[in-house]
Amino acid sequence: MTPSSPVSVNFNRTLGEFSGAFADLGTFLPLVLGLIALNQFSPQGIFFGFGIFALAVALFYRRPIPIQPMKVISALVIAQGLTPGIMQASGILMGAILLLLAYSGAITWLSRQISQAISVGIQFAIGIQLLLMGGKMMAVTPLIGFGAFALIFLCRFMPLRYVSMPLVLVAGMWWQYQHGGDVASFHFNQTPWQLHWPLAAEWSQALTLLVLPQLAMTLTNAVIATSAVAKEKFPEEAERFTPKAFATSSGLANLLLAPLGAIAMCHGAGGLAVQYHFGARRMWAPLIFGLSCVAIALSWGESVAWLLSLIPMAILGSLLSIAGLQLAWSKRLLDGRPFCMAVIAATAIVSLTVNPAAGLLAGLIVEFCRSRWELIQTIR
Repeated sequence: MTPSSPVSVNFNRTLGEFSGAFADLGTFLPLVLGLIALNQFSPQGIFFGFGIFALAVALFYRRPIPIQPMKVISALVIAQGLTPGIMQASGILMGAILLLLAYSGAITWLSRQISQAISVGIQFAIGIQLLLMGGKMMAVTPLIGFGAFALIFLCRFMPLRYVSMPLVLVAGMWWQYQHGGDVASFHFNQTPWQLHWPLAAEWSQALTLLVLPQLAMTLTNAVIATSAVAKEKFPEEAERFTPKAFATSSGLANLLLAPLGAIAMCHGAGGLAVQYHFGARRMWAPLIFGLSCVAIALSWGESVAWLLSLIPMAILGSLLSIAGLQLAWSKRLLDGRPFCMAVIAATAIVSLTVNPAAGLLAGLIVEFCRSRWELIQTIR
């Protein structure tokens, strides 16, 4: 079987879809497993929600559009020990808000105001944040974490590119099995599938504590930046990957699945970048991921919990860092004009030091000043 034979090409494509299906675990698993292990959330509801969302995405977009937890909401719930009811209310509220923004035209209007330089700045900032977050996780077990990162990074220049991620994941689980006490991971209790409606007080807590801080990142990273990356990766289908489409799919998923125990979910530019990097090109990656999540939800028990607990956090950190690196890099960082570089820098710096919403505003201001300056020069 020669490297250029049809059999070899099909094998590599299939391997790329399988590898890409689980390439975003660095973002997905730390938050999901943290909610289950630390906050005693129902694993069945969480995995079932992600599974159904991923299957719907596969059938609708027919491309490797990622499914992720809403990071701000999930991190705050874990850090503050908040209840499943507050998470459920957050998902329903975020779903309703995203649908309102999508069908009112606000998302479309906002996306038209954002230049490519602003998008690059936002993506760069979010990528750096993911890279730093992954670095902290790798530092828990440096030999495993940074070794895995180096191996995956170097394999991107070799034919082993598509198998590096599953090999590293399996090797990490084997290491954890052999040296369980030496490698940090997660431990689970049996938690029943929780189906209930949020209490009155949980709605107000969800809105003030979780939804408002999350909204800025969702609009920038999960909607606008994901749209930009998807159009770049699949330009022949750019009209399908609009900000309105991503706001609508995320909104519907949260509104319909949160009552079943799902957590707040969205798309993500970093997830798309890393899935594409590992070979995902069509609907098979989200389809494989979705079926896997549904299978975990329906078969959850001690054996599944034990298997997931074998994944070292340092390995997840290496995947998260790779995702951040892929998202942060853009050719515009090297060949952009001076004014474009100023817009990118202002957007990225403010996004990193404040938040993505403030970075978006800073980028819009600098972009406005640039356009006015060019207009004045033209008149003269």
